[in-house]
Amino acid sequence: MSAPQVDLFIPCFVDQLFPETAMNMVKVLEAVGCEVHYNAAQTCCGQPAYNAGYKEQSREVACKFLDDFPTQHERYIVSPSASCIGMVRNTYAELFEGTPDAGRYHGVERRAFEMTEFLVDVMGVKSIPQARLQGKYTYHDSCSALRECGIREAPRLLLDAIPGLERLEMAETETCCGFGGTFAVKFEAISVAMAEQKVEHALATGADYLISTDTSCLMHLDAYIRREKKPIKTLHVADVLASGW
Repeated sequence: MSAPQVDLFIPCFVDQLFPETAMNMVKVLEAVGCEVHYNAAQTCCGQPAYNAGYKEQSREVACKFLDDFPTQHERYIVSPSASCIGMVRNTYAELFEGTPDAGRYHGVERRAFEMTEFLVDVMGVKSIPQARLQGKYTYHDSCSALRECGIREAPRLLLDAIPGLERLEMAETETCCGFGGTFAVKFEAISVAMAEQKVEHALATGADYLISTDTSCLMHLDAYIRREKKPIKTLHVADVLASGW
């Protein structure tokens, strides 16, 4: 049986600020038997422009995304960002409705997955046996993962299978952390207050780690944690699954 073929989709946010998370995703995908491909010409999915109200400009960026991941490849598109996958699956439907690119969009949409849902729902993986991390963790359901992609159980399943790692669910885990892209810039005070609430809920569990699927949420929460010198560490799920081996 041939190895599953995967195209990496590394969002600009991850590429510029958290490249080690992208490399850890590659490590995990290869460990479960995937053949990984990377198109270095890829850029952004168009989400920043769309969220800022520039619909036409975001469509131009989205068209490039369709070019970067041609349907004829028929390879899975896997990303360490539920936020960007949510953009491709949902917002692209609006951007390309009634356009000549609608067919290309549907060809891409059905192949696009966040890393943990790809591992669990597509590959049937229930654990990464090599992974090791000691301590207690609590999990943050990002808005994009939960509401746009329907991801809840997959990351927990993979994390719970790691020897030495114990889950402690926090209160209001499904509540937004306050990042929301441009929301954090336009409404700074509200955004910070939401981060404070999320971090306090995490601390109340006694967890050592706050883990999620989205580096954007984690960056926002980590900034508050560092400023206030709180005793908890943020980790992306890919970094956890690649730890200890």
